[in-house]
Amino acid sequence: MTEAYTKMIQQMMESSQEMLRAFNPALEQMKVAGFDKMFPTMSKDMMEMWFGKTFNREGLDAKTRLFVTIAALTVLGAQAEPQLKLAVRHALEAGATQREIAEVIWQMSMFGGMPAMQKALEIAQSVFAETSEEKDV
Repeated sequence: MTEAYTKMIQQMMESSQEMLRAFNPALEQMKVAGFDKMFPTMSKDMMEMWFGKTFNREGLDAKTRLFVTIAALTVLGAQAEPQLKLAVRHALEAGATQREIAEVIWQMSMFGGMPAMQKALEIAQSVFAETSEEKDV
């Protein structure tokens, strides 16, 4: 790998760490060392999209970004279950209420249909139950 590519990866990963902290403070300890070795052929543009300016732009706070993500994943339906669980968990950590998350999912019934909305609500409720149990421990 060239020094310029390595430096670019480092800068994008630092930028992504800031967004991760906004999404979920627990992710602050996430280790990203070696990421460049896992994906040595990933294009610069793709890396910039994921970890650079796209997800770290000004304009939307972390909670709003997570609401948008939940909405999109709801419309995708059951094929996005793991991603939806993670987005719901992050939204709760970013300060969203269970009611707000449910409202976002409900709103998507118009676009993704009732089955997609119902599945997303079931997934969100499972995350709500998990996070409630974790707090009780």
